[in-house]
Amino acid sequence: MTTGSSRTSRPAADGGISTFKGQERALRADRLGTGGLLLSVLAATAPLMVVAGVMPTTFAVIGVVGQPLIFVLLGAVLVLFGVGYAEMSRHVHNAGAFYAYISRGLGGTAGACAALVALVAYNALQAGIYGIFGFEVSHLFATYADVTVSWWIPALAAVAVVGVLGWLKIDVNARVLGVLLVVEVLLVVVFDLAAVTDPAAEGLSLHAFDPGTLTGAGVGTALCFCIAAFLGFEQAPVYAEETSRPHVLVPRVMFLAVAGVAVFFALSSWALTVATGPSHIVAQSRKESAGLLFSLTESRLGGTFTDVLHVLFVTGMFAAMLSFHNVCARYAFAMGREGLLPAAFSRTTSGGGAPGTGSLLQTAVSAVVVVAFAATDGRPAGDPTQPVLHLFTWFGNVGALGVIVLMAAASLSVIVFFARRGAAGAQAWRLVTSALAGLALLVIAVYTVKDFDVLVGAGPGSSLSWILPGIIGLALVAGLAQGLVLRARRPEAHARIGLGNEAFQLEKAAGETA
Repeated sequence: MTTGSSRTSRPAADGGISTFKGQERALRADRLGTGGLLLSVLAATAPLMVVAGVMPTTFAVIGVVGQPLIFVLLGAVLVLFGVGYAEMSRHVHNAGAFYAYISRGLGGTAGACAALVALVAYNALQAGIYGIFGFEVSHLFATYADVTVSWWIPALAAVAVVGVLGWLKIDVNARVLGVLLVVEVLLVVVFDLAAVTDPAAEGLSLHAFDPGTLTGAGVGTALCFCIAAFLGFEQAPVYAEETSRPHVLVPRVMFLAVAGVAVFFALSSWALTVATGPSHIVAQSRKESAGLLFSLTESRLGGTFTDVLHVLFVTGMFAAMLSFHNVCARYAFAMGREGLLPAAFSRTTSGGGAPGTGSLLQTAVSAVVVVAFAATDGRPAGDPTQPVLHLFTWFGNVGALGVIVLMAAASLSVIVFFARRGAAGAQAWRLVTSALAGLALLVIAVYTVKDFDVLVGAGPGSSLSWILPGIIGLALVAGLAQGLVLRARRPEAHARIGLGNEAFQLEKAAGETA
């Protein structure tokens, strides 16, 4: 395993990732292969939630017809990002992923900042989905059972079920995610084919791929909406310690995920324009919002298919919640192992080797958030304002902003990492792609902050436009303070940030030579 100068250590004798601290301090290796890892990260993209929710919202709010082309462009940007990110994954195997990479390139203090931002961002993404999940389940009860259920009841039930699954072996989780994801994707593909074979009056128009559709002030905001649909592919390195060949599987899965997501969403958003007609997609989306997909399937594929789609819409969100839960738990585990959280978080469950304490933390955070929004919801059952327009929209955009910032910082870290090791020449093309991706991501981050009021549906003068992105700013400041305090008071802990199990090996070697 290649590491840097003062942080160089020898790998385990068998070439794997190990720790002399004992199995209760180690994630279990060899749990995931290519298929399991790919399904685990793709589940976070929640394809049906994107097609039914994000796409019509983007068409309606931004008014940009060229959404399919935006997915292609973002796919290209994220492939550029993935080139350097994937190469970094061959040198750094750590469940802390983003913050481990950033600490290796930019130092332990930057790593501490990234760790807290990642924990806040992924927890926000996770907690936000509980809002729309609870609302959709309550809608299903009202529609099919004529029973009124407040949104927070199924939301809290989901928190409990996800928390239990978080304690199980990651390969068990991968099977659950895999089944839900495959069925979800197949149903969307069926709709895509139905739209293509039965287009609106304008026929199989490719107008949505015309670069001329990407003019106007709304393009930057559209990029912010659409990049959130890709979130998940960057999670592959989080599971590096639980795969048999992380240097091979992690890069492979990242590229498969980015390419697959870009093609799938580009074609599915194009299918929406074909089904309504490019000239009508914006007006139709504003009229029907998240109901657009279901009305289109109702007219082409019938009521039974649409009913199944409604159910899979919910199970897809559940898969996304479980995926984000697993990521949050592993970030907490990595942070506990390296002194950024209490040491209790570095322990795993005895049976499945899952990060149990980290799982409990994520479950507790989600429960507190759901209860807080439920307690302040004075609207009648069935009103989407609190669970969807507030909890889901606010927290989803806060989480997306945090991940975009992390990706931009990771791009810079890749450049510094290889330059400091004298590998700039050998890795020149990867450094160039990282620089281009970093600049593009930085632009998207700026647009996200600038247009946050649009993203969360607040007025131009709303305090939410600075309070919500300020959550990520506070995480950065708190992480900076923690990093500086660690460097001053516990330099040995500061030096371990980002090293993961390598730090254990360094301690072991030091003890043997003492």
